[in-house]
Amino acid sequence: MPVVGIDIGGSTTKIIGVDQGVPMPPMQVSAEDPLTSVYGAFGKYISENRLEIRDISKITVTGVGASFIKEDIYGIPTCHVSEFNAIGFGGLYLSGLDNAIIVSMGTGTAFVRASREKIFHMGGTGIGGGTLIGLSSKLLDLSKFDSLVTLAENGNVNNVDLLIGDISKQNISSMTAEITASNFGKISDYATKGDIAKGLINMVFQTIGMMAVFACRIDDTKDVVLCGNLSTIPSAEEIFDGIRKLHGIRFHLPKNAEYATAIGSALYG
Repeated sequence: MPVVGIDIGGSTTKIIGVDQGVPMPPMQVSAEDPLTSVYGAFGKYISENRLEIRDISKITVTGVGASFIKEDIYGIPTCHVSEFNAIGFGGLYLSGLDNAIIVSMGTGTAFVRASREKIFHMGGTGIGGGTLIGLSSKLLDLSKFDSLVTLAENGNVNNVDLLIGDISKQNISSMTAEITASNFGKISDYATKGDIAKGLINMVFQTIGMMAVFACRIDDTKDVVLCGNLSTIPSAEEIFDGIRKLHGIRFHLPKNAEYATAIGSALYG
């Protein structure tokens, strides 16, 4: 009988079933109201997967909105799982690694050190998806995540960022000409909205990536698993690969990375 994991985040609720250790198809819905989104997501999930309430052995809830769940959902045994444990379990499971720093990029960003023996929260930053949407709404009059990502596809970050090559005719230490010296340090009056959108995404990813580099140096780790909603942005792989080349950190972007916390919740439960 499957266990259903539900990750109730600041902007979305994600849900996935795990049956005998094997994940079922995932789903996510808007999370304007935690209780409404949980019950709505669960009802839709079991309907689309042709399940009955009696088929579910347990429900696990995690995330910032889990505190709103005070009783069993539809009479099914329901337990709370620490979000950091869920992030750690989910990140290791999806990546197939035994040891890694799991970076959950949601509204903000959490850094979790995970191994088969121990999981602990290293810290975090307020830089994340909320930063992108907040700045986008003021700078670009866009309040939808998908709209920002689409606009950025045709943007050129070189029209907004100051690069090492702009300020020096030779490499500085190990930094080559294409390395960012200052995010938005070269923005001109001719920068398009697409350029600005691209610059915003680049700034957030580079900030998260460098914090991951510092976390790895503290912990003497080389593997970082990226998960959360921001992992779905097409340019993520390219930007983090640039940080890999500069600092030698292995960034992993596994399939279904946006559902890592929900999967980890179900596995932990």
